[in-house]
Amino acid sequence: MESLETELERARGLDVDDLADAIESIGFECTRCGACCTAEADDPHTATVFPDEIRTLEAETDSEWNDVARPMPYGLDADGTGETFEWALQTDACGDCVFYEEHDGRGACGVHADRPLICETYPFSVALAGTSQPMGDAVDEAGVVRAHECEGLGRDISREDAEELAAALKERAVTELEEAIGVRDAYAPVDVAPGETVVHDSEGAKRADGTRIE
Repeated sequence: MESLETELERARGLDVDDLADAIESIGFECTRCGACCTAEADDPHTATVFPDEIRTLEAETDSEWNDVARPMPYGLDADGTGETFEWALQTDACGDCVFYEEHDGRGACGVHADRPLICETYPFSVALAGTSQPMGDAVDEAGVVRAHECEGLGRDISREDAEELAAALKERAVTELEEAIGVRDAYAPVDVAPGETVVHDSEGAKRADGTRIE
């Protein structure tokens, strides 16, 4: 298996034109159905958000850390306590993304200009082993670009939009690997007390409200 550093170099070397070609060949247009922003059955919406993205959303929405993000649920106990890695966008009582809005039956993002990279690039990911967020199984692929379930796939996309999406997809691939390396390097064991939640991200161990554990 390649090292994270090797994968990072591969991600940095991705050609945006090639990614755009792949996106054009698959096709995509957002239909604003809201499926990628809302809960599915009993599973709350779960989208990875990194520390810098959380701080941007905090500033833009005049919010606190845990208004924007919650501990990634994987690995936590049923009551949300324990130890986990990384953060997910916060959800509302229905399990939908807290920033999701609906107007006249059409979905919208309340922080569209500042949405995290995983949201900006959905339904696409880059097939770099083990680093891209899975978002379910791929339903189509072209080169290293994978497409995941979305009713907007297969629709015409302009070259300009494909290139913009491709640039964001490359940025996401690089950022994910930089964060993974950061998590690995910053990780240190923490004694997790009963009823406590500890999140390890690229900046070290934090409480559920984003404050650091020294």
